[in-house]
Amino acid sequence: MRPYELSLAAAAREIHARRLSPVELVESVLDRIERVEPGLGAYAGVTAERAREAAREAEREIARSGPRGPLHGVPVALKDLIDVAGLPTGAGSRVREGHRADTDATVTARLAAAGAVLVGKTHTHEFAYGLITPRTRNAWDRDRIAGGSSGGSAAAVAAGAAAFALGTDTGGSIRVPAALNGVVGLKPTYGLVPRHGVTPLSWSLDHVGPLTRTAEDAALVLAALAGHDPRDPASLDVPAADYRPHPDTDLTGLRVGVPRTYYFDRVTEPVEAAVRQAVDHLAALGARLVPVDIPLTRYIRAAHWGLMVPEATVHHESALRSAPDRYGDDVRVLLEAGALMGATDHLRAQRARTLMRQEWAGLWERVDVIAAPAVPMTAVPAGQESVGWPDGTTESVSDAYVRLSAPANVTGAPALSLPVGHDPAGLPIGMQLLARPLDERTLLRVAHAHERTRPVRTLAPAAG
Repeated sequence: MRPYELSLAAAAREIHARRLSPVELVESVLDRIERVEPGLGAYAGVTAERAREAAREAEREIARSGPRGPLHGVPVALKDLIDVAGLPTGAGSRVREGHRADTDATVTARLAAAGAVLVGKTHTHEFAYGLITPRTRNAWDRDRIAGGSSGGSAAAVAAGAAAFALGTDTGGSIRVPAALNGVVGLKPTYGLVPRHGVTPLSWSLDHVGPLTRTAEDAALVLAALAGHDPRDPASLDVPAADYRPHPDTDLTGLRVGVPRTYYFDRVTEPVEAAVRQAVDHLAALGARLVPVDIPLTRYIRAAHWGLMVPEATVHHESALRSAPDRYGDDVRVLLEAGALMGATDHLRAQRARTLMRQEWAGLWERVDVIAAPAVPMTAVPAGQESVGWPDGTTESVSDAYVRLSAPANVTGAPALSLPVGHDPAGLPIGMQLLARPLDERTLLRVAHAHERTRPVRTLAPAAG
């Protein structure tokens, strides 16, 4: 196996055993980037020389005193919303031309402290305001979208062009591209991972989280990222947790909620079949399946848009007045629409969110996790704008992808997309797992048990 094919955890074990050096690993990933990037378009910028020097320093330090931890010497990519001192934070927009960050984002600093090696910044939909990431293509099929807005991060991990990556998630922007590219994407509990130094889209919905090959990898990254930072007003001051999943795959006693409403409405047959098979597999591991009704579904879309749209517009208010032509048409229209929303609309959305959180709290008294599709369909061809359903309804592609992921943003619950199969065209299918706030450990335990006993390929064969 070539070094770039290793998962984060596997690479860490090889480095710790002195069978693999950080220099070898980073060079393998940089070579991989050079081969696949022309057709993939995952990276906004590659920091090759910086990565090589960091890998040499990691190798020297490990030789002297051993590794700092599992991330030491392992290559990472950061979504181009995340500040790295001295590097551009372009946010996928001409509005940011010439911008360079003065300081590291909190998550950047924490990864550096853990010894991770930055190999580059990945493309995002402009200011994370979309579900496509136009400059990036799917790692499994270059004629299809990567998803967004963390499409560059997901495609890079799926292609072996990064051992892991960070993304952001406001309405599904980690989980959607993770599902479409066949990798693991974790949106933590709201406030668990600080967002200081990360360009916002919607301050009450934004999350930062990892995209990885496995749930074990996601647990290792989350352990490095989580923790209070007073510079983020939403940051939670909670005790540190051990997120590493237990090697035992026995799920006896675990209650898995299977939605009767909402999550299986308007999904394609291959997606529903793969997810239901994955749910049945959890039952075979000992879990008890509990049918549940998702509360207040009629408010989900309105609450999500009522929160996100005006908050995004407020952040861009000055630039929208001074340089509206520097925004892409799709993003500018959304920002202008936000300016027309009244304060009462935003307040109603906040009230709806409060009601939803209260109702979802009742769900967690009955189940430990909820298992459902991550997205209603696999990756669509680039340029496709809408999707029609057998019931006669039509949705825009973005609305369809965000529909199943937005509830976790509105409620703040942790959610994870896990690869569970492929459709007849060979495109990845993701199952979404949701848990009660701050119970990432159970979420990762369930995902780890599934992937250990029913593994699915996460390195895209079409990548190179």
